[in-house]
Amino acid sequence: MDLAHIIDALIALIVMGGGWFVSTQAKEIKRIDILLNKTREDYAKRDDVTVAINRLEEKIDRILERIK
Repeated sequence: MDLAHIIDALIALIVMGGGWFVSTQAKEIKRIDILLNKTREDYAKRDDVTVAINRLEEKIDRILERIK
């Protein structure tokens, strides 16, 4: 075996390892994104959040009425 074959094999291993790493990270990011979306949906459906949003909307409406 000459040196060119060894270098080619090492480069191939590095590229394959990098591809595996990127693939693994992409899957993990997708999983975390799904979990984050579920968390957002669950949090937005909570009663205390909806009450707080309604109060905020009322305050904004009052401020807009004062401006007019």
